[in-house]
Amino acid sequence: MPGNIDDASAGAKMDPALALPPDFRHEGPEAIHEVEPPPVVAGKATHYFADEYNSDDGSNEGEYPTEEELHTLRRVADHIPWKVYTLAFVELCERFSYYGTTVVFTNFIQQPLPDGSKTGAGFGGQSGALNMGQQASTGIGTFNQFWVYLLPLFGAYVADTYLGRYKTICWALGIAIVGHIILVMSAIPPVIVHPKNSLACFLIGLIIMGVGTGSFKSNISPLIAEQLHLTKMVVKELPSGERVIHDPTVTQSRVYHYFYLFINIGALVGQIGMVYAEKYVGFYLSFLLPTILLCICPLVVWYCRDKYVRTPPEGSVLGKATALFIMANKGCWSINPVTTWKNLNSGTFWEKVKPSAISPENRPRWMTFDDQWVDEVGRGFAACSVFLWMPLYWLTYNQLNNNLTSQAAVMQLNGLPNDVLSNLDPFALIILIPICDLFIYPLLRKNKINFTPIKKIAAGFFTGAAAMVWAAVIQAYIYKKSVCGNHASLSLPNGDPCPTVSINVWAQTGAYVLIAISEIFASITTLEYAFSKAPKNMRSLVMAVNLFMSAISAALGEAFVSLSADPLLVWNYGVMGVLAFVGGVCFWFQYRRLDHEEDHLNMLPVGHLEATNKDVEDVHPAPEPIEIKEKM
Repeated sequence: MPGNIDDASAGAKMDPALALPPDFRHEGPEAIHEVEPPPVVAGKATHYFADEYNSDDGSNEGEYPTEEELHTLRRVADHIPWKVYTLAFVELCERFSYYGTTVVFTNFIQQPLPDGSKTGAGFGGQSGALNMGQQASTGIGTFNQFWVYLLPLFGAYVADTYLGRYKTICWALGIAIVGHIILVMSAIPPVIVHPKNSLACFLIGLIIMGVGTGSFKSNISPLIAEQLHLTKMVVKELPSGERVIHDPTVTQSRVYHYFYLFINIGALVGQIGMVYAEKYVGFYLSFLLPTILLCICPLVVWYCRDKYVRTPPEGSVLGKATALFIMANKGCWSINPVTTWKNLNSGTFWEKVKPSAISPENRPRWMTFDDQWVDEVGRGFAACSVFLWMPLYWLTYNQLNNNLTSQAAVMQLNGLPNDVLSNLDPFALIILIPICDLFIYPLLRKNKINFTPIKKIAAGFFTGAAAMVWAAVIQAYIYKKSVCGNHASLSLPNGDPCPTVSINVWAQTGAYVLIAISEIFASITTLEYAFSKAPKNMRSLVMAVNLFMSAISAALGEAFVSLSADPLLVWNYGVMGVLAFVGGVCFWFQYRRLDHEEDHLNMLPVGHLEATNKDVEDVHPAPEPIEIKEKM
């Protein structure tokens, strides 16, 4: 635990709830017995676990930074172990399978089966299968996104309460493979020529795949970050003599940037490959190849099963956190909204429900945790509240896989499939992520510019809004140049398709690049924020809440489906842009206070919760607790 606030003035600058003991500092693992950490629940032994102070590679050895050092020393990332890359490879394969499959959904649902085709392949023309139109394709695509990002809540609950992250991932991969196999069956020649049968099979596969994919997503990123050795900020001296802070937050940021890079490599290869497979072979191949690659994932996680750090489930953690939150709300609410606001923001919301603040005889039976766990739960709830604004951001991103794909279909493609342009987003991310991690962010840190998570997320809202402005302008010019006017995607009076406009499809590039930049700022940062702010035994759950915001965004998107067709598409992009901009402004003004507390929130002691689920998975044994001798 970084206990670097060793003077009264430094402690006074902090929120009292985050203040650290004045003598809480050590000079490496040999000084552990000199530390006096905050006590646990009254009546319990005063101890800390050894791995909170050092790791097997010595990553946590060194001095904890002082308040002055926090503001003056450069921050660097720690070493990333190889097992992180094995999990990133699993994510790459899983994202190849997911995006490679979903990228062809729009054409599969919207466009008709080409004349004489039994596979849906368009060859020189437009690929298609079900002929249900743009609104249906947008609606089903939006439902798929809602379903996939709703299920992480289920997967997180199972992982945190019963199976643990590793076993939940294994089960999720098996379920996802079954769903993918059913999707393949919906597109084989004997089925695809019967649209109703194909649609029924397709929807069943979609639902089953969503169960596996959603349960996988809420657990893979926390499992990756848990493989990192460094858990607390420490000051070390480089060979050059420079003293720097090895910051776990910077390390997590680097890991999640490259985790996102692996995601987009998988997405890029999957999307480009499957679009051409759809165009020249058929939809069955576009569904089959991702299924084959997904089958590699269980083999990798099984082979490395003994190498991973695997946090065991700890029973009904959600129930205790919810009961604690309800207990903290007692006495805060009033008919007068001003009084309610003052009570909720008095600074005592979580302090009054700490075990040390409640006499033993009045303490509920479920309160089997220490004060530090209450601080962690408070931080987790704060993180979840930050995510509540994210649906407005995801509305802009969601335009990639439906409306922007449909927009490309009425532009000059010059032989390109209309759904290949969406790959500009992962392509831009593959280029921009290393640039941000290796050059831009280190340059900002070197110049003492603290580009905190709250600032990054707000910037993501604004760049997402700019992308929608770009798309709206393109759409306005399409209507201006089309012989069909503002019905460019429909048919001529004689039934022939409306001719494409003279605007080259590469004009969409700006919208895709801006969305990619917004993902780096907003999407990647929320992954970091969900992990770093969640209690150790609720990481999957907080990550699931973050992912669930995409489901809420998809549900909101259903309300705008009526705008997803001519002649209202300019309004569609304009509304999305305005909502993202307003959301960014409101987000910043609401959470700018958390921006100033970022370091102190990351330095909270790790709390301890007495496990209630004895049937936990077989994991690496926890280190023996170290008894701390009280100072004389």
